[in-house]
Amino acid sequence: MNVLSPDRLRLADHLRAGDHIVLSEAAGEPQTLAELLVSQRADLERPRLFFGVGASTTFQPEHADHLDFSGTGAAMTYRPLIRAGVMSVVSQHFSDLPRLLRSGQLRCDVVMIQVSAPNERGEYSYGLSCDYLRAAMSQARLVIAEVNDQLPQTPCAHPLMAEDIDLAIHTSRPPIEWPAAPLGDVEQRIARQVAELIPDRATFQMGLGALPEALCSALVNHRDLGIHSGMLGDGYVDLVERGVVTNAYKEVHAGVSVTGVLIGTRRLYQHVHRQSTLCLHDADITHGAASLSRLKRFHSVNSALEVDLTGQVNAEAIGRDFLGTIGGQVDYVRAAVLSEGGRSIIALPSTARQTSRIVARLNGPVTTARSEVDVIVTEHGCAHLRGLSLPQRARALLAIAAPEHREILKQEAKTLGLI
Repeated sequence: MNVLSPDRLRLADHLRAGDHIVLSEAAGEPQTLAELLVSQRADLERPRLFFGVGASTTFQPEHADHLDFSGTGAAMTYRPLIRAGVMSVVSQHFSDLPRLLRSGQLRCDVVMIQVSAPNERGEYSYGLSCDYLRAAMSQARLVIAEVNDQLPQTPCAHPLMAEDIDLAIHTSRPPIEWPAAPLGDVEQRIARQVAELIPDRATFQMGLGALPEALCSALVNHRDLGIHSGMLGDGYVDLVERGVVTNAYKEVHAGVSVTGVLIGTRRLYQHVHRQSTLCLHDADITHGAASLSRLKRFHSVNSALEVDLTGQVNAEAIGRDFLGTIGGQVDYVRAAVLSEGGRSIIALPSTARQTSRIVARLNGPVTTARSEVDVIVTEHGCAHLRGLSLPQRARALLAIAAPEHREILKQEAKTLGLI
């Protein structure tokens, strides 16, 4: 491992023309390396950067003068890049990314990661983001690490050693924080209904945002829950400290919460430091069918932009405006439906800016097919769709739409021949 100080790292000395660079995502973003890419971009020969979920505003549309951007979608902070037409979207299930990287179908020449300072065994932790990085590193010509001594030493299934890193810089800066959104009455009403669907001793997955945080609050009276999730936020700490999450009844990784990305505030980051009851795993484990299929009572909780009256789910875009991402939604929906005693839940507010999110026709792509959908939850109730005919589905979804939109939705359903 060659070590340089950040002010002496000249990226043009190490990158080649048109290199494809994979960066660790979300709070795991190597902030100093990202800033160097921006500040030195005029000296580079148009590298192509690949992103997962964004949690910083380091990269802006004007940086496309010398940088190309691609990524998995518009979750969180990369929406301006897509809206400006400078970032292309790779529409893939999250579980597909390691396979695509290993095969070379998703090219990776350079990996830029943020890791913790090494422990007493010389192991570098991925800290806050693991997911598809090992797959990317297996194909990369060059691995550049930002070793940040303020990053937690989170237990990892496959920690890094010095020989895994080609070039490193040492930094000391607080990791990116992502405070939970304020909880409103609608989110709390939805969360209470979702919590009623999750039994004690279940293993569950949740996303990020106001609804998952509200769900954590609604689960405080549950017992012996397990966690197997792509992402975890601050609400996870509450569940552990209250004794709600014990992972005692998981069929695999018993006693340990499994995730690939941690994103929240200092409270979460301090909690996971050397925390033996949590482990960062690759996407093959967090999202892979082989791993998920071994879990019983697996409950997935995901959100959506809109759901149509037949149960089709759109979590990506409204028209040409990308607002979300495929992520791991389909991976988890399928796993929960197939799990013995499991259940897949799509939870969303019934309206957005006075517009119904239960719609007659989707205004964007189908993220999750109606054949995969199990339960849809809004603040007005739960629609259990499995085994229902299309007319029955339409009536069930009309019943949980916002009351002020039900009549026009009913007329549209009649026009479509659904009722």
